[in-house]
Amino acid sequence: MQRFYCMAVMLLTVLSACSSGTADDAHQIQLLNVSYDPTRELYRDVNERFTQQWLAQTGQLISIKQSHGGSGSQARAVIEGLRADVVTLALGYDIDAIHKRGKKLGADWQTRLPDNSSPYTSTIVFLVRKGNPKNIRDWDDLIRSDVKVVTPNPKTSGGARWNYLAAWGYVMERELQGDWNKLNDPLAATEVAAAQVKAEQFVSAVYRNAPVLDRAARAATNTFAQRGIGDVLIAWENEALLAIKELGDQHLELVAPSSSILAEPPVAIVDTVVDRKGTRQIAEAYLHYLYSDDGQQLVAKHYFRPRNTSIMSQHQSEFPTLRLFTINQVFGSWQKAQAEHFADGGRFDHIYTVAKS
Repeated sequence: MQRFYCMAVMLLTVLSACSSGTADDAHQIQLLNVSYDPTRELYRDVNERFTQQWLAQTGQLISIKQSHGGSGSQARAVIEGLRADVVTLALGYDIDAIHKRGKKLGADWQTRLPDNSSPYTSTIVFLVRKGNPKNIRDWDDLIRSDVKVVTPNPKTSGGARWNYLAAWGYVMERELQGDWNKLNDPLAATEVAAAQVKAEQFVSAVYRNAPVLDRAARAATNTFAQRGIGDVLIAWENEALLAIKELGDQHLELVAPSSSILAEPPVAIVDTVVDRKGTRQIAEAYLHYLYSDDGQQLVAKHYFRPRNTSIMSQHQSEFPTLRLFTINQVFGSWQKAQAEHFADGGRFDHIYTVAKS
C-alpha cells in the first residue's frame, strides 16, 4: 500500500528537481501545466507522448513541467504570478477566477475548444475497504452514525466542491423526483424550498461524519488508503479506480452511488504568459492533443471518461453505470454554485459550523 503514496511524493520531488533547471533546459522551449491533484499520472503520459510527436513533426525539443495541488489553490497561485502556459483545473469557476481576478486570459476561454473546453469528464463515487465492511451502497449510508467519511476541503479543492454538490444534488433529485424543471417553476417554489432544507441537513450530516478535511483530493486519498482513516472516501471516479489499480483490489473496492454529478474539468491557455514567452502555438497544440484519438486513449487509460464517443465505447465496461445530473440542472451554473455555497459566509461555511458544533 506504500506505492500509491510514494508515487505522489516522488512526482512532487521530480517536479521540484525539474524546476531548478539545467544547462540543457536553457536551450529547450518550456511549458508549465498547472493542474489539480488527480491528473498527475495522466499528464505525465500526455507530456511524454506530446513532446515526442512535436519533436518528430517540427524538430523542436520542448520540456513540459507539471504543478499539482488543490484546484482552488492552484488557481490562486496563477492569479498571484505562477507563470502557467496552460491550466487544466477541476472546474470552470477556478479558470473564470483567473480571468476575473488575475486578468490573465480572455472571457471567451471556454468557447475556444470543443465541449466547453473540457476534453474529458468524470464523476464522484465512493471508495471503501475490501469487502465493504460498513455495507455502504448509496449516499444515505454516509450519514449513519457508525460511518466515518473522508473528503477534502471545498475551500481549497475542486474535487471537494464536486463531492459537496454531488451530495446536495442527490437529495434534490430524490425530493423533486428527478424533475429539474421544478427549480424554475414558481408553482413549485414551496416544494423546492423544502427540498433545499433537506439537502442542507443531509450535507451537514455528511460533514459531521468527516473527521478531517485535507486540502486536496490526492491528500484525501492518501488519508484514506495510506493512513487507514475513515470508512469511505468520496472521490473522483478516476482517483478511486487508480487507487484500486495501484493498491490492489484486495484492499479497496469502488461503490457507485445511484446518482452523481457529471464533472467536467476544463483546460485553457493563459494568454498573458504564452504571449510574453512566445509559446502560444505550442500551448494550443498541447491542448488540442487532448482531443486527438491518441490523447483520448490516454484519457481512458487513466480512468477519465473520453469525450470521443467511439473511444468511450471501447472502454465503457471499465466505468460504473449510474445516473448523472449536471451542475446547470441543479445549481444553474458554477458561478451561482460558488456564490451560494462556497463563498465566504456561504452555505458551506454555515453547514460546516453546524456540523462541528
